[in-house]
Amino acid sequence: MGNGYSSARSHRGVDLSDASPLENLAGAIAKHVDPFGVTTSVLNAQAAWLSHPQELGRALTALSGDIVALQTHVMRRALGFPSDDVVTPHEDDTRFADPVWSESATWDIVKETYLAFTHRLEDMCYETPGLSDKERRRAAFWFRKWLNAVAPTNFFWSNPVAMKKFVESNGDSLKKGVQYMMRDMRSKNVRMVEEDAFTVGKDLATTPGTVVFRNRMLELIHYAPTTEKVHKTPLVIVTPWINKYYILDLTAKKSMVKWLTDQGFSVFITSWKNPAAEMGNTSFDDYLRDGVDAVVNFVCKLCKVPQVAMAAYCIGGTLAATYMAWANRHYGEKKLPVACWTLFTTLSDFSKPGDIEVFIDEGSIRSLEQSMAKKGYLDGSEMASSFRLLRSNSLIWHYFVNSYLYGEPLPPFDVLFWNMDTTRMPQAMHSFYLREMYLNNNLMKRDALTIAGEPIDLDRITQPLYAVTAEDDHIAPWRQCYRIRKYVNVKAPVRFVLSTSGHILGIVNPPVNPPKRSFWVGEPERNEHFEHWFDRAEKKPGSWWDDWVAWLRPQCGPMVAPLSPQAKDYPAICPAPGTYVLEK
Repeated sequence: MGNGYSSARSHRGVDLSDASPLENLAGAIAKHVDPFGVTTSVLNAQAAWLSHPQELGRALTALSGDIVALQTHVMRRALGFPSDDVVTPHEDDTRFADPVWSESATWDIVKETYLAFTHRLEDMCYETPGLSDKERRRAAFWFRKWLNAVAPTNFFWSNPVAMKKFVESNGDSLKKGVQYMMRDMRSKNVRMVEEDAFTVGKDLATTPGTVVFRNRMLELIHYAPTTEKVHKTPLVIVTPWINKYYILDLTAKKSMVKWLTDQGFSVFITSWKNPAAEMGNTSFDDYLRDGVDAVVNFVCKLCKVPQVAMAAYCIGGTLAATYMAWANRHYGEKKLPVACWTLFTTLSDFSKPGDIEVFIDEGSIRSLEQSMAKKGYLDGSEMASSFRLLRSNSLIWHYFVNSYLYGEPLPPFDVLFWNMDTTRMPQAMHSFYLREMYLNNNLMKRDALTIAGEPIDLDRITQPLYAVTAEDDHIAPWRQCYRIRKYVNVKAPVRFVLSTSGHILGIVNPPVNPPKRSFWVGEPERNEHFEHWFDRAEKKPGSWWDDWVAWLRPQCGPMVAPLSPQAKDYPAICPAPGTYVLEK
């Protein structure tokens, strides 16, 4: 007998899966017209509400309550009486931060009306009857983007700050705004920083070092030692190839690699090649075998040690987790060339990847694959646009308003310059990554993937792990990153850190006095829920970097004389930052 669940799903030929018939019909249309659901998901939600009149009636009743409260507020403000706000902006919404939006009754009414309707309409998207949870979230995401686009702050005649600046500058602010708009039209992007604000190798990525290894995939940089002795076991950092490596070597005060070198570590870092069309067939296997495995073995040989310590960031961390499972099977636990490993904001379970899930379904991936097939890669600007959409108010409309309506020059911000310095994704690798990791979530399934000839099972990993996540990370949500504890072997010691801030500033988080941020730290049990871990985790002020180094030191062994760049057999190729990082 089949199980009851299977029978129920197919009873009398009726499909009782999560997707409704309405979604299935819309999905068939969207494959060709709107693969990312920009408009169809919103239309889908509207049609669902219209087909559920009783639920729609209740929602409109709630909306009418907001309207009555708003009318009362309007009347009191119009008559000059004090009145509490009906709706307030979210804490991270800075669009209405200028006092005029509260002090002026007229502009307060404009703000309140916009917020009241947008908050209620977003709530309705999340409560849409007859749609799956994922489709509700997709509709809410895109509807929120449409609502963000029509905010009164984005238009000159409904933005009192823009009009005030226009008057005070005798029209110069709008004149400059038009010039900035023409600049961005030429670059086909709403710029966040001027493209010549910094020079890599001069202003950024300036820590002294040498490229000691190069192949078709990457360059490996070894940083010059700054202490008389270094830990015997070198540290190899695997960076993400979605962006360039120097996020970990911005300025001297923010550079993780400089800080680690000053702490007495022998530091190596990967600088991936920016792939062009001829690398279109480069696979995830190539990144593992000719990337991570190649540099790990090279560093072991160069430093004459049996093992290295490894750290990895974002997609580099996903590759590192895959490598650790691969290497435990390929080399065996006793001959594994990695003694311990660290993950920075890394997903290994992609079941709930956050807002980015709106781009992850069969239709979206197929559309991307068709685009990549024409060029052999996914262009970096397309990737950057997707991530900026996740936080459109702060990463798009903020710069639209400040540049075009206020006529303000772009501030020279190093992190934003790095963010705009994009890289391409090879077609074969990126298709595999989207399908096998995000869509099928196969990394966390035992032996579901075969990479470079070896079945991948994270449970084979027994080496000590230090995992760092960020509280406000919208790219790798910390609760999902936490699940790595469940998948590595129960014998593997794991220290888990949750830092304040987001995907970048939670990691690029040097110790300062007084401390700017804080973090929670503790050792989770294998099946311990993240809420239970959080309740008992110790909260500490400052940067987690000090805690990480305290964990690293015993893992990296005794202090020895450093590898000298002046030695005759030192394989110097060129000075840091190398050549691959400069490729556009």
